Amino acid sequence: MTQDQTTGPDAEAENPTPWRPSRTVAVVLAGGTGTRLGLGIPKQLLKIAGKPIIEHTLAVFEAAPEIDEIIVLMASGHVEDARQIVEKAGLRKVTKVIEGGDTRNATTRIALDAVGPADCNILFHDAVRPLLSGRIVRECVNALWSYAAVDVAIPSADTIIQVDDNDCITDIPTRSRLRRGQTPQAFRSPTIREAYRIAEGDPAFAATDDCGVVLRYLPGTPIKVIDGSDENIKVTHPVDVHLADKLFQLAAAQAPRLTDHRSYAEELTGRTIVVFGGSYGIGHELAELARRYGAQVFPFSRSTTGTHVERAEDVEAALTTAFEATGRIDHVVVTAGILERGALAEMDEETMDRVLQVNFVGPVTIARQSLPYLQQTKGQLLLYTSSSYTRGRARYALYSATKAALVNLTQALADEWADVGVRVNCINPERTATPMRTRAFGEEPEHTLLAAEAVAQSSLDVLISDLTGQVIDVRRAPGDGPTPTVPAQAGSGPLEAPAGATSAN
Repeated sequence: MTQDQTTGPDAEAENPTPWRPSRTVAVVLAGGTGTRLGLGIPKQLLKIAGKPIIEHTLAVFEAAPEIDEIIVLMASGHVEDARQIVEKAGLRKVTKVIEGGDTRNATTRIALDAVGPADCNILFHDAVRPLLSGRIVRECVNALWSYAAVDVAIPSADTIIQVDDNDCITDIPTRSRLRRGQTPQAFRSPTIREAYRIAEGDPAFAATDDCGVVLRYLPGTPIKVIDGSDENIKVTHPVDVHLADKLFQLAAAQAPRLTDHRSYAEELTGRTIVVFGGSYGIGHELAELARRYGAQVFPFSRSTTGTHVERAEDVEAALTTAFEATGRIDHVVVTAGILERGALAEMDEETMDRVLQVNFVGPVTIARQSLPYLQQTKGQLLLYTSSSYTRGRARYALYSATKAALVNLTQALADEWADVGVRVNCINPERTATPMRTRAFGEEPEHTLLAAEAVAQSSLDVLISDLTGQVIDVRRAPGDGPTPTVPAQAGSGPLEAPAGATSAN
């Protein structure tokens, strides 16, 4: 167990016997059928950001050090689907995937039987809340040292009204004391078991959540509320699918950094990396760094090798060169790109065609040609976007549009190629010191730009990770000087001028 086992004076007064759970179990409730979404499959099996919703949810608990075990309660007829997802994703904490009940309360009873009689912490979470944060999991578990029941909620930004049978307002409660409930809901196992035992004797028993059962049948039990998050949405209606997908798109995944140079060498020695756009900028720095760690790197560009990324024959020739030299291709990196500023109505057709061909047709062409090679090695395609992908901007219409397209391409290909084991990710650096950016914007204060070397390092972290379908932000840490060596990978920051994220082809 990794929880903080200290308890406050209030907890000691309420619970004279110290709480000593045997383990902490996350129960993922996946009994929904997707009827409100109009789907032919349960909504938890719908893919968002390259993975089924339930896989995203399970991954949060798998990664949480506070969680010892995961039990999945799946919709009838789809238990085997869930088991295959668990097996393919390598989720080692999942011990049981079983069929849920006809109602939420019936499913909870089945889960309690599956957990077993030993005293433990239990977290009940909706499978269709895939954007749960590790912070919420941690605070729920920690709160159980002092409280027997814990809920997660956020303040209501809307005024809540109460109506009668004729849809006329009867009351407007004070908003400051209202909260919108989320999950997980966490309990000491004896508490939730006792609440359900008492509820069995009530013929009128009905509840939509488990904290409601404790509130009604164990009214003297305090239920601690911890802060949820606006991102922890429940995918219920069609609009929720689009919202969740966009939140995943805007979220910054983090690739684990290794501890020393020897670890990078162990990971990269013997691998073959092909870099399109490797003559200078981020592509050049990545190629040099990967070589130092033992990878066999093949950089291609228009200026040095005459390789045009939008030409299928050039791309195939480049890939063939690398494969014939080493017998494998593990990673294909596409940093090639161009930035042309100007009003769309004033841009000549040649310029427009060049931007579209290099920035979008090129990556698509490379993706198509690379798949057979990457499929052999279970490798990865790495693309590059810009902060401008989140919103089109005046005088950057085509650049912004192509960068947004690459994010969508990343997620689509991660989904398409998941079954053959090929990963696809996208790096989103903030404004970066590259020759392309200098040509577009002139000289800028060094301390305002991210170093290309830092983006290259983060790129290697992504290449050796298990991530797929992710947009990885690379940011300067607060107070960093002109050449930061460890980029921050925080959430998407404020919109800014288009990043110099790619090298000229």
